[in-house]
Amino acid sequence: MARATAELITVLRTTADRLAGGAHYRWSHQGACNCGHLAQTVTSLSRAEIHRRALQKAGDWQRHTIDYCPTSGYPIDHIISAMLEIGLTPEDLAHLERLSDRKILRRLPSGRRELNHRKREDVILYMRTLATMLEEAFLAETPAPEFTAAAERAGPQRVETETHDAAAAHAAA
Repeated sequence: MARATAELITVLRTTADRLAGGAHYRWSHQGACNCGHLAQTVTSLSRAEIHRRALQKAGDWQRHTIDYCPTSGYPIDHIISAMLEIGLTPEDLAHLERLSDRKILRRLPSGRRELNHRKREDVILYMRTLATMLEEAFLAETPAPEFTAAAERAGPQRVETETHDAAAAHAAA
C-alpha cells in the first residue's frame, strides 16, 4: 500500500475534488481516466499531453505499471516515476485504474464493497477513501503541526519536458 505522505494525501483530495467539480472524465482516455487524472495533479501536464505520452508505449495504465522501468526513456515512465515519488507503488496505480484494492474497498461507507472503475462517482469515492486511510496512518505517526506544515509545502510536481526520443532511449537501454 502507498506510503502515507502529506503530498500524496493532498494530491488524492485535490484530484477527487477536481473530478467532483466536473472535470472531463473518460476512462478510455489515458489522460482523463483514473490514473490520468491523478497524473494531471502530480505533474501539472494536460490530459492531452499525458495521453500522448502514454500512447508512445503499448498498453493501458495497468500494463504501464507492470512494464514500468525508470530508465526506459519512455515518457509514461517519467510520469509514473513522479507518481511513485510522492508515495504510490506500481500496484497502487494498477488498483486505482480498476478501483480494486480490497483494503480500500473494505473501508467504503454504507457497506459498499464493489465499485465501477468507469464511473466518476466511484473514482471520487475510492480516492477520498484512500486519502482518509493514508491521513489516519500519517497522523498516527506525525504530530498535527508537522502535518499542517507538510501539507502546505505539498504541491504538484513537474515532469521534465521530453528531451529525447523515447523509443531510441529504450532501445539503448
